[in-house]
Amino acid sequence: MKPFRFGVNVRSAPVEEWIALARKVEALGYSTLHLPDHLTERPAPLAALAAAAAVTTRLRIGPFVLNNDFRHPVLLAREAATIDVLSGGRLQLGLGAGYAKAEYDEAGLRFDRGGVRVERLAESVAIVKQLFEGQAVTFAGRHYQVTGHSIHPPPVQRPRPPILIGGNGPRLLALAAAEADIVGLTGITFDRGGVGRQLSGFSPAGVDERVALVRKAAGNRLEPPELNALVQQVVVTDDRRAAAEELAKRWPVLDVEDILASPFVLLGSVDAIATQLVERRARWGISYYVVFESALDAFAPVVARLTGT
Repeated sequence: MKPFRFGVNVRSAPVEEWIALARKVEALGYSTLHLPDHLTERPAPLAALAAAAAVTTRLRIGPFVLNNDFRHPVLLAREAATIDVLSGGRLQLGLGAGYAKAEYDEAGLRFDRGGVRVERLAESVAIVKQLFEGQAVTFAGRHYQVTGHSIHPPPVQRPRPPILIGGNGPRLLALAAAEADIVGLTGITFDRGGVGRQLSGFSPAGVDERVALVRKAAGNRLEPPELNALVQQVVVTDDRRAAAEELAKRWPVLDVEDILASPFVLLGSVDAIATQLVERRARWGISYYVVFESALDAFAPVVARLTGT
């Protein structure tokens, strides 16, 4: 089992509070600070994360996750490598295939079907990895063409900064298992252009299925990918069942038992949550948990107890 580590994904933070928040996340013992990548009212992730790295010393930083279709892989690799250098080797690059059609429409980008977006992400990952590793890249794919290009400066981390690929669909998870250092499990599939949510991966049975897929797709990799879960809800309480019953009203497709056992929901006292995480690592191998900023303070005692164990 890999040791526990924990991160924070910030969905909403005023720019004027960003620096103080980054320092607080580090002071509370979290390992990573993340920002999602949406064309909405939130900081642009790469610039904000570079600023966070400048005011911290230990905290790893990374998008969770970048929409691949918003950036050409050559330009992304150049920006990411520079951030890795400026942060002293603390970048963790999170990538995804994108799902919010409304953002594509606003930016004038074509919103392809999911399989095409994942195929494009696969090409992008191949290019970025080669550029990170110092190669002069020539690549002729269906979506990208690169001719004899290398980046400067090269990243500090060797062989390259770790790459996280996050999602819930089988194609995306198979790509993550084969190519990423970290597989990000979300439990949620966004359909209908991002306005619909399917929770088929949220239940323990759904997680069993996806972890089995990841293990099969990872094959005989010398270093199996780290497994991550993006936690949707943390409730520190002495009455787990009552908290689960309240959540079941919001998520009627899930029953209370599924909510109590899901790795994407952490309910109970600090002791109970710590026990749940140990049990879930034994079952699924998930050792890296990311919570949203709303749980930053409440979850900190668990972080202090389990980090590195």
